[in-house]
Amino acid sequence: MTLTRTDALTRASQLSLSLADRAEEAEALRRLPPSTISDLVDMDLLGMVVPTSLGGHGLGLPALAQTTRILGQGCVASAWTSSFLIMHSWLLGKFPEEARDEFFTSARPWALAPAPLAPTGTMRPVEDGFVVSGRWEWATGVHHAEWVMVHAVQTEPELATRFVVVPVSETTVEDVWHTSGMCATGSDAVVLDDVVVPAHRVLAAEEMMFGGDRIEGDGMSLLPAPQVLALVAAAPALGAAERAVELYRERVAERTLAYSLGEKAVDQPAAQMRLGSVMSELATTRTQWDAAIDELASFAGRGEVPLDRRTALRLAAAATVRGARSIVNTIAEGAGASVYFNSSPFQRIQRDLEVLKGHVIFDWDRTTELAGRVALDLPLKPTDMV
Repeated sequence: MTLTRTDALTRASQLSLSLADRAEEAEALRRLPPSTISDLVDMDLLGMVVPTSLGGHGLGLPALAQTTRILGQGCVASAWTSSFLIMHSWLLGKFPEEARDEFFTSARPWALAPAPLAPTGTMRPVEDGFVVSGRWEWATGVHHAEWVMVHAVQTEPELATRFVVVPVSETTVEDVWHTSGMCATGSDAVVLDDVVVPAHRVLAAEEMMFGGDRIEGDGMSLLPAPQVLALVAAAPALGAAERAVELYRERVAERTLAYSLGEKAVDQPAAQMRLGSVMSELATTRTQWDAAIDELASFAGRGEVPLDRRTALRLAAAATVRGARSIVNTIAEGAGASVYFNSSPFQRIQRDLEVLKGHVIFDWDRTTELAGRVALDLPLKPTDMV
């Protein structure tokens, strides 16, 4: 049965409630609970953006982004991990047909694969393939993986960077993800030690990031991967901010102020003003993100997105995370100490956003510097992911 955008959003709303219920469990496990993976399978969300010609549903960027935002209202880390597992199947669809036949089946037109993006490994050509070695951090979702996609540098006979895919059984997973937030992403490190990868499971970085062949029924055909990644990865933060504002509204409505003679927060102008302020900031942040999603989606199937627009879209993603953090921190200043009990979802939201913002694509200084340099027609640096 075909999954529509409306179906995806409805199922995301249902799953978001379950993610909220499992948030403490997911944080303790430092990965998604098996029940969440089962829900993603049963709700048929994992093939959401796999092209229809490969057996998926071929939905576009708005469906993926809005689904992720809704999931973020339940649990930031779980939404982040789920969206990456969904989106990475789209990336796997860029590989040659022989590789796609390994990744996807008619019964399961999706694959679970983390994809650390930094080129921190090396590769050398051998007959019919490459030998790959290295260590890659931030392998989100690796504990649920069947495959692992990594980015490596080839120096001979030419300098190039390529993405390679290997079975997770050919990797070593290092248990390093002990963090104060985003615990449930399970973003441990993976190591490859002279693993032989056949040529059909190797793809040039330029094709992965900005190209690839047109595939029938691909709702995100030819969209630049860095901008897709940035805007979708910002979605859990926006969903969390939406949930935080609602939690604050509920708290103001019911809170009795400590060290008072029964005064109610709902009667305090300061609390009313703080609520109105974050509501305004949330509306602005949501509007900017929605517009960026719609703009990027408009380029599907059209080819190259101009540099100035790619930069603007990356800036919009970073601004979304920055705005979400501002909203949550403003609420924290006036919500009282009780929101920091372990049982409160608010404290987890705040911790998760502080860790989430550490992703390189949301680095405010680097992103604004990039936007300024592009606006001034200065040359890009080799490491600029735009």
